[in-house]
Amino acid sequence: MKVFELDTPSLVVDGDILESNLRYMQTFANMNGVRLRPHTKTHKTPAIAFKAVELGACGIAVAKVGEAEVMAANGLKDIFIANEIASPEKMKRIRKLAETVDISFGFDCRDHLLMAEEVFKDAERPARVLAEIEVGEVRSGVVTKEQFADILDCLKGLEHVELRGVFSHDGNSYHAKDMKELSEIAVGAQTRTLEFVKMARDAGFECPVVSYGATPTFMNRVPILSGITELRPGTYALMDASQGHAIGTLDRCAAFVLAAVISKPTDERVVLDVGAKGLTMQERKGGICGIEGLGALPDYPGVVIDRMSDEHAVIENRDFASKVSIGQKVRIIPVHICPVCNLYDNMYLARGGEVVSELPIACRGMMR
Repeated sequence: MKVFELDTPSLVVDGDILESNLRYMQTFANMNGVRLRPHTKTHKTPAIAFKAVELGACGIAVAKVGEAEVMAANGLKDIFIANEIASPEKMKRIRKLAETVDISFGFDCRDHLLMAEEVFKDAERPARVLAEIEVGEVRSGVVTKEQFADILDCLKGLEHVELRGVFSHDGNSYHAKDMKELSEIAVGAQTRTLEFVKMARDAGFECPVVSYGATPTFMNRVPILSGITELRPGTYALMDASQGHAIGTLDRCAAFVLAAVISKPTDERVVLDVGAKGLTMQERKGGICGIEGLGALPDYPGVVIDRMSDEHAVIENRDFASKVSIGQKVRIIPVHICPVCNLYDNMYLARGGEVVSELPIACRGMMR
């Protein structure tokens, strides 16, 4: 079947671009002498995770315990939950996973550690944890060195928790105004991360894993400092319109939503059969990832989705309206691909315009 014969809306991934993106990032990691651990929250698809590992990735990262369970059930063996775990129920599920896979998870305070100590007190393996360091995103993570010193003191008294290292995410890099500022953010984030690593090692912890990540920095090949051991990007596999803007081209965008023209009520208005339920209403404004509209149409340069409701996308563009007809199908590159993947049960893998397989998005909806 040809791609444009698919019913709409459908999520489609160009297999050649996908593989090129996976190879690009693996090459970047290899050039810097570090491991690559792709964050699979982007595509939520075991088949893509396996391909990354086949090409050299050391393992994968996930956002939720449910995602880890699905990936483990599908044969992935080295999994890091790059998120804080704050309930005994979830930690018990991680303890179960630890019986068969190498699994670790994030924390940023004593409460997480004390909970893990209790849950893992009679387990065969200790809870393997990484401390998240806040490096500018202003989200979760250890903020002060005083906090970290207290955490290290706590760890010294625990028997069933093993500190594997630290991790950080410079999500603020998405808002860098240019490449110079992007590089400054990346170097600053890594420098701060390594300061906390030194604290841990000075306190007697080996800290073998120093994991750092954000797609815009790596796609633009920013400097990777000595001491970083692992890169943890996610969006790079599929890319999206905002990431494409950050690198100056949409050519690396592997994923798109196929939609159909269902209405042309005026000479300049075109209505498509996909809305927020298939694209999300997310915008990105400002910085290197900032773009106009709610989705880009790569086959019609400069045309974007102007507004959206649950089931409809509206484009106000007279030239575009003159070129398309009722029932015609068009490709849309989403603003942010990660939440879009979570809206579909499967994606269609295509090569050369032909659909070659249907991949289950097996981690879809695994939010717990």
